Amino acid sequence: MTRRSITKRAAIVTAAAVVALGTVGTVAATAGPEHAKKPSTKQITTLFDTWNATLQTGDADKVADLYAKNAVLLPTVSNKVRTNHAQIVDYFEHFLQNKPVGKKVKTIVNVLDSDSAIDTGVYEFTLTDPKSGAKRVVEARYSYTYEKLDGVWKIVNHHSSAMPEG
Repeated sequence: MTRRSITKRAAIVTAAAVVALGTVGTVAATAGPEHAKKPSTKQITTLFDTWNATLQTGDADKVADLYAKNAVLLPTVSNKVRTNHAQIVDYFEHFLQNKPVGKKVKTIVNVLDSDSAIDTGVYEFTLTDPKSGAKRVVEARYSYTYEKLDGVWKIVNHHSSAMPEG
């Protein structure tokens, strides 16, 4: 072989290797959990439905299990900031005595990436007085920040405050 054919063959082999590695690199860069599909707005809004249905069980532990271990809860009917599981359970033990039934009035969802989203808006709760049975409706602003942790959507931050003009 001549020097020219050796150089030409080396160039072809090098080009083929670059194309092959480039294809493998592209496949590797777009595969895996880092590039998982973002959830839909509907998928995020149904997380509230799950939370609301869990309230109906009357089980504060089940409700608190929907929150991440280090979640922050700024609740509607308590002045205490809740920052751990036990504190969140404590809040719901008291709140659930009112048999709350929630309903969204307005919702705005912002899907940040495949593992995080924010749901904000206005909701209302029908509460039943445990002694008299009288019902009242409380309208509040809310925000839920969700993260997918170990494949499960958890609430990492939940803020709820009664409407100031209500």
